Amino acid sequence: MEYRYMGRTGLQLSVLSFGSWVSFHKQIDDSVADELMGMAYDNGVNFFDNAEIYALGESEKMMGRVLKKKNWDRTSYTVSSKVFWGWRGKENKPNQSGLSRKHVVEACHEALQRLQVDYLDLYFCHRPDKNVPIEEVVWTMHQLIQQGKILYWGTSEWSGVEIMEAHRVAQQHHLIGPAMEQPQYNLFERNKIENEFQMVYKTVGLGTTIWSPLASGLLSGKYNDGIPADSRLAMPGFEWLRDRCLKDNAVEKVKQLTELSNELGTTTPILSIAWCIKNPNVTTAILGATKAAQLTENLKAIEAMSLLTPEVLERIEAIMQNKPILPEY
Repeated sequence: MEYRYMGRTGLQLSVLSFGSWVSFHKQIDDSVADELMGMAYDNGVNFFDNAEIYALGESEKMMGRVLKKKNWDRTSYTVSSKVFWGWRGKENKPNQSGLSRKHVVEACHEALQRLQVDYLDLYFCHRPDKNVPIEEVVWTMHQLIQQGKILYWGTSEWSGVEIMEAHRVAQQHHLIGPAMEQPQYNLFERNKIENEFQMVYKTVGLGTTIWSPLASGLLSGKYNDGIPADSRLAMPGFEWLRDRCLKDNAVEKVKQLTELSNELGTTTPILSIAWCIKNPNVTTAILGATKAAQLTENLKAIEAMSLLTPEVLERIEAIMQNKPILPEY
């Protein structure tokens, strides 16, 4: 397994990590979660990603049960949570969501209980909160670090401007600023990692724990001939994802990527994940497997990075036709 420093911190994360956005509680049970997390850990994965909103808290509970049963050395792995939406869904009352000091602190305590750990390695603001002063967010995260409840804090799906504003506040008040961002990044979603965050990397530094390297399964090739009844895109509540993934000739592009993958002696998901982690600004790509065979295949992406020669990368660009245009300085 390859490891990378998370931005300008001393923390090293495995370039492939394991998450539980949809799979935990909804698609797999404790025994499968135990198997998959064990496989990931045994293959060098040291980052396990979670959030309060995933399965309305049940995902963290499941991961917590597995971590307790595994009894791994706590210093050998990192675990995260994210705060914003709360875990009660439509039953949320005022202050049970958002980034107020009250909710951020209480959500941290609840995540620690569900995950059965004494501290979170990474704690993300799952979305920006337009109703909360950024000073309140930065101060709250700084205080949680001082209290030893979290080690690093970061953002998810924030803009470059919002991240830099958090750093401005941190510098002004001598506080600890955000160390990482969790954006979507894959062959279809590229602008933030490859364009918008360029100045953030160069100025304050930024680690990235990217989600959806397979574009919610689109880049696995399983939708090349339609949407299987048991797939994520067929699940209630994911209509937005289905519409987003199946536009702009996306399936046709995946079919062409499949042909290229076959020519290279690999698979579309392996090639797609390898393409993501080939980018040096990607600290780690979060895998979301639900089956052992799927995880075994995805972990081969590290070896497949060597297939991405300049010529192959050019062929991928010719298929995708979506490389961000960087501003001229």
